[in-house]
Amino acid sequence: MGHLNVGFYVAKAMEALVGFAAELGMPRAFTPQADTTLIVREQHMRFLREAGTGARLHIDAGVLELEESQARLLFLMRHHDGQFAATFQMLVRHAALSDGDARPWSDEVRARADRYRVPMPEKAAPRSVPLGALQSSGSLQRALQLGLKRIGMGAFRPIDCDVFGRMRAEVVMVRISDATAHLMAGLLEELAARDGRAPGGVALEYRFVYLDWPRTGERWELRSGLTGEDRRLRRMIHWFLNPATGKAWAAAEGVLAIFDPQARKMVTLDEAGLAKIIAVNVPDLSI
Repeated sequence: MGHLNVGFYVAKAMEALVGFAAELGMPRAFTPQADTTLIVREQHMRFLREAGTGARLHIDAGVLELEESQARLLFLMRHHDGQFAATFQMLVRHAALSDGDARPWSDEVRARADRYRVPMPEKAAPRSVPLGALQSSGSLQRALQLGLKRIGMGAFRPIDCDVFGRMRAEVVMVRISDATAHLMAGLLEELAARDGRAPGGVALEYRFVYLDWPRTGERWELRSGLTGEDRRLRRMIHWFLNPATGKAWAAAEGVLAIFDPQARKMVTLDEAGLAKIIAVNVPDLSI
């Protein structure tokens, strides 16, 4: 596609979380010696402008909300000219490493968080993927009932896990991005045969919900489906599952567009292309 995969964006945002934790008074939160850490529960992402290899990017961070033991943090990724590349909202829980239970913020963290309070910029607000309380319905049993296509499977390698041996959050984005072509294969091949050039897909917005944190050596299976009838946007639901238990490690809702890499613009489906999408939609599919 000629630009950085969204997995790189998420990895950079997670690195920024480590730095911001230090600014908030938790410099050891992601080290093996930590007593408490920050566990990401949800992420909302908007991808706004491409970045190529070697692009000069920086991330600013702030606090949107601070509760007893969790916070909603904001990360704004910008190009060197100030234009947004991506935005991230992260709902994090302050938790003990020993048992994973929530711990209240210290007075120091609360005082520092007050200095980093920021308003929500329009570019970071949800556009096509709503936020709000939810309970994911994702499970292997439900996926089989709905006929969701298995588009990926594998195991968590040591490189996929953090210093605590838990899955790194960006791994889910990387696996989804790698596997989405399997979900879109028929349509993309049809467009390539008709137009003489191969289109791709670009992510515009995502919401991730993290339900459990697998360890090195455990397995994953990705079941996904399409929903919606828009000519330009594709709405996808992904259930990132534990094949041993059938429960979900994580779930995601994404909005993507079919993209012409030569013209550098989104593709609008014709009647035949839209009909092909509608034919494989999964009714009432949700995160």
